[in-house]
Amino acid sequence: MSRRREIKIIVLLAAGLALAAGFMLDRRSTASAYLVAWVTAAAIPIGALALWATSYLVRRVWTEALHEQFVATAATLPVIAVASLPILFFTKQLYPAAADPSALPPFKSYYLATWFFILRGGIYFGLWIGLTVRLRRAWRNDGAMVRAASAGLVVYALTVSLAGIDWMESLEPDFHSSVYGLLFLSFTLLSGFAFVLGVSLLPGRRIGRSAGYSGLLLSLILLWGYLHAMQYIVIWSGNIPDEVTWYQARSEQGWQYLLAVLSLGQFVLPFFALLSAKVRFGPRALLMLCGLTLLMRCCEAALLILPAIHHIALLTTALMLLAAVLFFGSLLWLAFDRALANDGRLFSLAWGMRHSAGSEAPPAR
Repeated sequence: MSRRREIKIIVLLAAGLALAAGFMLDRRSTASAYLVAWVTAAAIPIGALALWATSYLVRRVWTEALHEQFVATAATLPVIAVASLPILFFTKQLYPAAADPSALPPFKSYYLATWFFILRGGIYFGLWIGLTVRLRRAWRNDGAMVRAASAGLVVYALTVSLAGIDWMESLEPDFHSSVYGLLFLSFTLLSGFAFVLGVSLLPGRRIGRSAGYSGLLLSLILLWGYLHAMQYIVIWSGNIPDEVTWYQARSEQGWQYLLAVLSLGQFVLPFFALLSAKVRFGPRALLMLCGLTLLMRCCEAALLILPAIHHIALLTTALMLLAAVLFFGSLLWLAFDRALANDGRLFSLAWGMRHSAGSEAPPAR
Protein backbone atom coordinates (compact mmCIF):
# COMPACT_ATOMS: atom_id res chain seq x y z
CA MET A 1 0.00 0.00 0.00
CA SER A 2 1.37 3.42 -0.97
CA ARG A 3 2.10 6.09 1.59
CA ARG A 4 -0.53 8.44 0.15
CA ARG A 5 -3.19 5.76 0.30
CA GLU A 6 -2.31 5.03 3.92
CA ILE A 7 -2.68 8.72 4.79
CA LYS A 8 -6.11 8.88 3.10
CA ILE A 9 -7.29 5.83 5.03
CA ILE A 10 -6.02 7.27 8.32
CA VAL A 11 -7.82 10.57 7.63
CA LEU A 12 -10.98 8.67 6.68
CA LEU A 13 -10.94 6.63 9.90
CA ALA A 14 -10.10 9.59 12.13
CA ALA A 15 -12.82 11.75 10.58
CA GLY A 16 -15.29 8.86 10.82
CA LEU A 17 -14.57 8.45 14.53
CA ALA A 18 -15.01 12.18 15.08
CA LEU A 19 -18.37 12.06 13.32
CA ALA A 20 -19.45 9.03 15.34
CA ALA A 21 -18.64 10.92 18.53
CA GLY A 22 -20.53 13.93 17.22
CA PHE A 23 -23.64 11.87 16.49
CA MET A 24 -23.60 10.61 20.07
CA LEU A 25 -23.12 14.06 21.62
CA ASP A 26 -25.23 16.32 19.39
CA ARG A 27 -27.27 14.55 16.74
CA ARG A 28 -28.89 17.57 15.12
CA SER A 29 -25.73 19.63 14.72
CA THR A 30 -23.67 16.67 13.46
CA ALA A 31 -26.41 15.53 11.07
CA SER A 32 -26.63 19.07 9.68
CA ALA A 33 -22.89 19.19 9.06
CA TYR A 34 -22.95 15.71 7.56
CA LEU A 35 -25.74 16.70 5.18
CA VAL A 36 -23.75 19.73 3.96
CA ALA A 37 -20.65 17.63 3.27
CA TRP A 38 -22.67 14.80 1.71
CA VAL A 39 -24.47 17.13 -0.72
CA THR A 40 -21.13 18.69 -1.65
CA ALA A 41 -19.57 15.28 -2.31
CA ALA A 42 -22.62 13.81 -4.06
CA ALA A 43 -22.71 16.70 -6.52
CA ILE A 44 -19.30 15.68 -7.92
CA PRO A 45 -20.19 12.31 -9.51
CA ILE A 46 -23.72 13.49 -10.31
CA GLY A 47 -22.40 16.50 -12.22
CA ALA A 48 -19.63 14.49 -13.88
CA LEU A 49 -22.28 12.10 -15.20
CA ALA A 50 -24.08 14.89 -17.08
CA LEU A 51 -20.86 16.29 -18.53
CA TRP A 52 -19.78 12.81 -19.56
CA ALA A 53 -23.05 12.38 -21.47
CA THR A 54 -22.63 15.84 -23.02
CA SER A 55 -19.16 14.90 -24.25
CA TYR A 56 -20.78 12.10 -26.26
CA LEU A 57 -22.98 14.61 -28.08
CA VAL A 58 -20.43 17.41 -28.46
CA ARG A 59 -17.49 15.50 -29.91
CA ARG A 60 -14.31 17.40 -29.31
CA VAL A 61 -10.90 16.70 -27.82
CA TRP A 62 -12.45 16.47 -24.34
CA THR A 63 -14.54 13.45 -25.41
CA GLU A 64 -11.36 11.38 -25.47
CA ALA A 65 -9.11 13.34 -23.11
CA LEU A 66 -11.47 13.40 -20.12
CA HIS A 67 -13.26 10.11 -20.68
CA GLU A 68 -11.21 8.10 -18.22
CA GLN A 69 -11.75 10.68 -15.49
CA PHE A 70 -15.49 10.93 -16.21
CA VAL A 71 -15.88 7.15 -15.93
CA ALA A 72 -13.95 6.91 -12.68
CA THR A 73 -15.77 9.85 -11.11
CA ALA A 74 -19.24 8.58 -12.04
CA ALA A 75 -18.25 5.13 -10.74
CA THR A 76 -18.19 6.54 -7.19
CA LEU A 77 -21.98 6.95 -7.20
CA PRO A 78 -22.62 3.68 -5.28
CA VAL A 79 -20.33 4.86 -2.48
CA ILE A 80 -22.15 8.19 -2.27
CA ALA A 81 -25.48 6.36 -2.17
CA VAL A 82 -24.35 4.17 0.74
CA ALA A 83 -22.91 7.20 2.54
CA SER A 84 -26.41 8.73 2.66
CA LEU A 85 -27.53 6.19 5.29
CA PRO A 86 -26.70 8.40 8.33
CA ILE A 87 -28.93 11.11 6.84
CA LEU A 88 -31.80 8.63 6.57
CA PHE A 89 -31.33 7.64 10.22
CA PHE A 90 -31.65 11.27 11.32
CA THR A 91 -34.33 12.60 8.97
CA LYS A 92 -36.47 13.70 11.94
CA GLN A 93 -33.59 15.84 13.16
CA LEU A 94 -33.29 17.57 9.79
CA TYR A 95 -36.57 17.59 7.88
CA PRO A 96 -39.77 19.11 9.35
CA ALA A 97 -41.95 16.82 7.23
CA ALA A 98 -40.42 13.77 8.90
CA ALA A 99 -40.73 15.23 12.39
CA ASP A 100 -44.30 16.54 12.14
CA PRO A 101 -46.10 15.81 8.84
CA SER A 102 -49.46 16.90 10.29
CA ALA A 103 -48.33 20.53 10.21
CA LEU A 104 -48.12 20.47 6.40
CA PRO A 105 -50.82 20.61 3.70
CA PRO A 106 -52.07 17.15 2.63
CA PHE A 107 -50.09 16.94 -0.61
CA LYS A 108 -46.81 18.00 0.99
CA SER A 109 -47.29 15.66 3.94
CA TYR A 110 -47.69 12.70 1.58
CA TYR A 111 -45.00 13.74 -0.89
CA LEU A 112 -42.45 14.48 1.81
CA ALA A 113 -43.31 11.42 3.89
CA THR A 114 -40.15 9.64 5.04
CA TRP A 115 -40.83 6.38 3.19
CA PHE A 116 -41.52 8.21 -0.08
CA PHE A 117 -38.50 10.46 0.45
CA ILE A 118 -36.25 7.40 0.82
CA LEU A 119 -37.89 5.63 -2.13
CA ARG A 120 -37.30 8.60 -4.42
CA GLY A 121 -33.67 8.80 -3.36
CA GLY A 122 -33.20 5.12 -4.21
CA ILE A 123 -34.83 5.67 -7.61
CA TYR A 124 -32.58 8.64 -8.35
CA PHE A 125 -29.39 6.73 -7.60
CA GLY A 126 -30.66 3.66 -9.42
CA LEU A 127 -31.29 5.70 -12.57
CA TRP A 128 -27.94 7.50 -12.34
CA ILE A 129 -25.99 4.29 -11.83
CA GLY A 130 -27.93 2.69 -14.69
CA LEU A 131 -27.06 5.65 -16.92
CA THR A 132 -23.40 5.27 -15.94
CA VAL A 133 -23.44 1.64 -17.05
CA ARG A 134 -25.18 2.50 -20.31
CA LEU A 135 -22.74 5.31 -21.14
CA ARG A 136 -19.78 3.05 -20.45
CA ARG A 137 -21.15 0.30 -22.68
CA ALA A 138 -21.89 2.78 -25.49
CA TRP A 139 -18.27 3.99 -25.68
CA ARG A 140 -16.75 3.77 -29.19
CA ASN A 141 -20.17 3.12 -30.76
CA ASP A 142 -21.31 6.40 -32.34
CA GLY A 143 -24.99 5.56 -32.57
CA ALA A 144 -25.19 4.07 -29.09
CA MET A 145 -23.30 7.05 -27.65
CA VAL A 146 -25.81 9.52 -29.07
CA ARG A 147 -28.83 7.48 -27.95
CA ALA A 148 -27.52 6.89 -24.43
CA ALA A 149 -26.49 10.51 -23.94
CA SER A 150 -29.69 12.01 -25.38
CA ALA A 151 -32.05 9.93 -23.26
CA GLY A 152 -29.75 10.11 -20.27
CA LEU A 153 -29.61 13.90 -20.18
CA VAL A 154 -33.40 14.14 -20.17
CA VAL A 155 -33.60 11.71 -17.23
CA TYR A 156 -30.71 13.51 -15.55
CA ALA A 157 -32.31 16.96 -15.75
CA LEU A 158 -35.58 15.73 -14.26
CA THR A 159 -34.12 13.59 -11.48
CA VAL A 160 -31.43 16.05 -10.38
CA SER A 161 -33.96 18.87 -10.18
CA LEU A 162 -36.23 16.72 -8.01
CA ALA A 163 -33.29 15.57 -5.89
CA GLY A 164 -32.32 19.17 -5.14
CA ILE A 165 -35.86 19.90 -4.01
CA ASP A 166 -35.94 16.76 -1.85
CA TRP A 167 -32.54 17.10 -0.24
CA MET A 168 -32.38 20.86 0.34
CA GLU A 169 -35.53 22.82 -0.45
CA SER A 170 -37.70 20.48 1.66
CA LEU A 171 -35.70 21.58 4.72
CA GLU A 172 -38.05 24.58 4.57
CA PRO A 173 -41.38 23.16 3.34
CA ASP A 174 -43.07 26.57 3.42
CA PHE A 175 -40.58 27.93 0.89
CA HIS A 176 -41.04 27.39 -2.83
CA SER A 177 -38.95 28.41 -5.82
CA SER A 178 -39.55 27.27 -9.38
CA VAL A 179 -35.84 27.79 -10.05
CA TYR A 180 -34.52 25.71 -7.15
CA GLY A 181 -34.17 22.48 -9.13
CA LEU A 182 -32.16 24.30 -11.80
CA LEU A 183 -29.97 25.85 -9.10
CA PHE A 184 -29.06 22.41 -7.83
CA LEU A 185 -28.44 21.25 -11.40
CA SER A 186 -25.92 24.08 -11.92
CA PHE A 187 -24.45 23.21 -8.50
CA THR A 188 -23.73 19.65 -9.65
CA LEU A 189 -22.35 20.71 -13.03
CA LEU A 190 -19.86 23.06 -11.43
CA SER A 191 -18.82 20.44 -8.89
CA GLY A 192 -18.42 17.65 -11.44
CA PHE A 193 -16.44 19.70 -13.93
CA ALA A 194 -14.19 21.31 -11.32
CA PHE A 195 -13.28 17.89 -9.93
CA VAL A 196 -12.74 16.16 -13.28
CA LEU A 197 -10.76 19.06 -14.72
CA GLY A 198 -8.76 19.43 -11.50
CA VAL A 199 -7.62 15.80 -11.43
CA SER A 200 -6.91 15.99 -15.16
CA LEU A 201 -4.60 18.96 -14.62
CA LEU A 202 -2.50 17.19 -12.01
CA PRO A 203 1.11 16.43 -13.02
CA GLY A 204 1.49 13.42 -15.27
CA ARG A 205 -1.74 13.87 -17.24
CA ARG A 206 -2.05 15.28 -20.74
CA ILE A 207 -5.38 16.72 -21.79
CA GLY A 208 -4.25 19.21 -24.39
CA ARG A 209 -4.54 22.99 -24.23
CA SER A 210 -6.38 24.27 -21.20
CA ALA A 211 -8.02 27.28 -22.87
CA GLY A 212 -11.04 25.29 -24.08
CA TYR A 213 -11.63 23.84 -20.63
CA SER A 214 -11.38 27.26 -19.02
CA GLY A 215 -14.05 28.48 -21.43
CA LEU A 216 -16.37 25.70 -20.31
CA LEU A 217 -15.68 26.48 -16.65
CA LEU A 218 -16.51 30.14 -17.27
CA SER A 219 -19.76 29.16 -19.03
CA LEU A 220 -20.82 27.05 -16.05
CA ILE A 221 -20.01 29.87 -13.64
CA LEU A 222 -22.11 32.28 -15.70
CA LEU A 223 -24.99 29.79 -15.78
CA TRP A 224 -24.78 29.41 -12.00
CA GLY A 225 -24.74 33.19 -11.50
CA TYR A 226 -27.63 33.72 -13.93
CA LEU A 227 -29.88 31.17 -12.18
CA HIS A 228 -29.21 32.66 -8.76
CA ALA A 229 -29.93 36.15 -10.09
CA MET A 230 -33.12 34.92 -11.78
CA GLN A 231 -34.44 33.36 -8.56
CA TYR A 232 -33.68 36.54 -6.62
CA ILE A 233 -35.44 38.74 -9.20
CA VAL A 234 -38.51 36.49 -9.31
CA ILE A 235 -38.82 36.42 -5.50
CA TRP A 236 -38.15 40.16 -5.19
CA SER A 237 -40.81 41.02 -7.80
CA GLY A 238 -43.35 38.66 -6.24
CA ASN A 239 -42.68 39.94 -2.69
CA ILE A 240 -44.26 36.86 -1.09
CA PRO A 241 -43.41 36.72 2.65
CA ASP A 242 -42.63 32.97 2.76
CA GLU A 243 -40.11 33.44 -0.05
CA VAL A 244 -38.62 36.74 1.08
CA THR A 245 -37.85 35.33 4.54
CA TRP A 246 -35.70 32.67 2.86
CA TYR A 247 -33.29 35.41 1.75
CA GLN A 248 -33.68 37.27 5.03
CA ALA A 249 -32.52 34.21 6.99
CA ARG A 250 -29.37 34.12 4.86
CA SER A 251 -28.67 37.83 5.22
CA GLU A 252 -28.35 38.05 9.00
CA GLN A 253 -26.77 36.38 12.05
CA GLY A 254 -23.41 36.12 10.30
CA TRP A 255 -24.64 34.30 7.19
CA GLN A 256 -24.30 37.52 5.19
CA TYR A 257 -20.52 37.18 5.45
CA LEU A 258 -20.61 33.68 4.00
CA LEU A 259 -22.88 35.00 1.26
CA ALA A 260 -20.31 37.68 0.44
CA VAL A 261 -17.51 35.08 0.38
CA LEU A 262 -19.56 32.93 -2.00
CA SER A 263 -20.32 35.84 -4.32
CA LEU A 264 -16.67 36.90 -4.49
CA GLY A 265 -15.14 33.42 -4.57
CA GLN A 266 -17.51 31.79 -7.03
CA PHE A 267 -18.36 34.62 -9.38
CA VAL A 268 -16.36 37.85 -9.14
CA LEU A 269 -12.86 36.39 -8.72
CA PRO A 270 -13.17 33.50 -11.23
CA PHE A 271 -14.92 35.70 -13.80
CA PHE A 272 -12.19 38.32 -13.89
CA ALA A 273 -9.42 35.74 -13.55
CA LEU A 274 -10.67 33.81 -16.58
CA LEU A 275 -10.56 36.98 -18.67
CA SER A 276 -6.78 36.73 -18.44
CA ALA A 277 -5.02 34.67 -21.12
CA LYS A 278 -2.38 33.72 -18.56
CA VAL A 279 -5.04 32.00 -16.45
CA ARG A 280 -6.85 30.41 -19.38
CA PHE A 281 -3.65 28.92 -20.79
CA GLY A 282 -2.00 28.21 -17.43
CA PRO A 283 -2.74 24.73 -16.04
CA ARG A 284 -1.58 25.69 -12.54
CA ALA A 285 -3.85 28.75 -12.34
CA LEU A 286 -6.76 26.76 -13.74
CA LEU A 287 -6.13 24.01 -11.20
CA MET A 288 -6.32 26.59 -8.40
CA LEU A 289 -9.64 27.84 -9.78
CA CYS A 290 -10.96 24.28 -9.76
CA GLY A 291 -9.97 23.92 -6.11
CA LEU A 292 -11.62 27.25 -5.31
CA THR A 293 -14.80 26.14 -7.09
CA LEU A 294 -15.01 22.96 -5.02
CA LEU A 295 -14.46 24.96 -1.83
CA MET A 296 -17.24 27.36 -2.84
CA ARG A 297 -19.56 24.40 -3.40
CA CYS A 298 -19.19 23.52 0.27
CA CYS A 299 -19.84 27.15 1.22
CA GLU A 300 -22.93 27.24 -0.96
CA ALA A 301 -24.26 23.98 0.48
CA ALA A 302 -23.76 25.36 4.00
CA LEU A 303 -25.56 28.58 3.07
CA LEU A 304 -28.50 26.72 1.55
CA ILE A 305 -28.83 24.11 4.30
CA LEU A 306 -27.71 25.35 7.73
CA PRO A 307 -29.90 28.48 8.11
CA ALA A 308 -32.92 26.24 7.51
CA ILE A 309 -32.14 23.97 10.48
CA HIS A 310 -32.95 25.43 13.87
CA HIS A 311 -31.47 24.72 17.29
CA ILE A 312 -28.00 23.73 16.14
CA ALA A 313 -24.78 24.62 17.96
CA LEU A 314 -22.68 26.59 15.49
CA LEU A 315 -19.33 25.63 17.03
CA THR A 316 -20.20 21.93 17.06
CA THR A 317 -21.58 22.19 13.54
CA ALA A 318 -18.40 23.89 12.32
CA LEU A 319 -16.16 21.24 13.89
CA MET A 320 -18.30 18.40 12.58
CA LEU A 321 -18.40 20.03 9.14
CA LEU A 322 -14.60 20.00 9.07
CA ALA A 323 -14.63 16.32 10.04
CA ALA A 324 -17.31 15.53 7.46
CA VAL A 325 -15.42 17.33 4.69
CA LEU A 326 -12.26 15.38 5.52
CA PHE A 327 -14.29 12.17 5.68
CA PHE A 328 -15.93 12.63 2.29
CA GLY A 329 -12.80 14.08 0.70
CA SER A 330 -10.74 11.02 1.59
CA LEU A 331 -13.61 8.62 0.83
CA LEU A 332 -14.26 10.10 -2.60
CA TRP A 333 -10.56 10.24 -3.45
CA LEU A 334 -10.02 6.62 -2.42
CA ALA A 335 -13.05 5.53 -4.45
CA PHE A 336 -11.89 7.56 -7.44
CA ASP A 337 -8.38 6.09 -7.30
CA ARG A 338 -9.80 2.59 -7.06
CA ALA A 339 -12.14 3.16 -9.98
CA LEU A 340 -9.37 4.71 -12.04
CA ALA A 341 -7.17 1.67 -11.50
CA ASN A 342 -10.06 -0.82 -11.80
CA ASP A 343 -9.01 -2.19 -8.45
CA GLY A 344 -12.23 -3.84 -7.34
CA ARG A 345 -15.59 -5.07 -8.55
CA LEU A 346 -17.57 -2.28 -6.93
CA PHE A 347 -15.95 0.24 -9.26
CA SER A 348 -15.55 -1.98 -12.29
CA LEU A 349 -17.43 0.56 -14.39
CA ALA A 350 -14.05 1.87 -15.50
CA TRP A 351 -13.34 -1.54 -17.06
CA GLY A 352 -15.17 -0.86 -20.30
CA MET A 353 -13.01 2.11 -21.13
CA ARG A 354 -9.76 0.23 -20.61
CA HIS A 355 -10.84 -2.81 -22.61
CA SER A 356 -12.29 -1.26 -25.72
CA ALA A 357 -10.82 -3.85 -28.08
CA GLY A 358 -8.44 -1.37 -29.63
CA SER A 359 -11.19 0.61 -31.31
CA GLU A 360 -10.55 3.94 -32.95
CA ALA A 361 -11.34 7.10 -30.97
CA PRO A 362 -14.65 8.74 -31.89
CA PRO A 363 -14.20 11.36 -34.59
CA ALA A 364 -14.30 15.00 -33.57
CA ARG A 365 -16.94 17.19 -35.10
